Amino acid sequence: MPRLLLLNKPFGTICQFSREGDHPTLKDWVNVPDVYPAGRLDTDSEGLVLLTDHGVMQARISDPRHKLDKAYWVQVEGVPEEAALRLLSEGVELADGVTRPAVATAIAEPEGLWPRDPPIRVRKALPTSWIELVLREGRNRQVRRMTAKAGFPTLRLIRHRIGDWSLEGLAPGQWREVPFPPRDARP
Repeated sequence: MPRLLLLNKPFGTICQFSREGDHPTLKDWVNVPDVYPAGRLDTDSEGLVLLTDHGVMQARISDPRHKLDKAYWVQVEGVPEEAALRLLSEGVELADGVTRPAVATAIAEPEGLWPRDPPIRVRKALPTSWIELVLREGRNRQVRRMTAKAGFPTLRLIRHRIGDWSLEGLAPGQWREVPFPPRDARP
């Protein structure tokens, strides 16, 4: 039977099983043979990573053609106004082209959020705020590049949902296995 695991990847963990330098890897958190991440999450980002031993499912989860949305909580420097949120929603011109339309919403700090280790840098003269950004593509460091282009650098980035799967109830470093979706419910 194929396996599907949800992991809350801690900050500083490399999104692979092989060791590279001094950073922890997925192997430090998940001791399950033959599962691999479906997509990636930067070392300095936190949150939901899906792992599976089913190659077709792995490809479908990470392939933007299947329009599986990925939702992020983003702590930014400054307080974006409506114009900045509209820019993020309509598409941002990046070096590798314009991003697809997204959903960008100002939110309060997510409830039950764990402290980051190490903490983000804080500048007393600059406020921070939170937005939720929902994307249907996954370019390299896309969220960080989008918020920077809009004038609000990312300080903390947490992926909290991929499709219908969420990190709800998972502390950093924790994982749980979920039922493998039936064929007609797969992305």
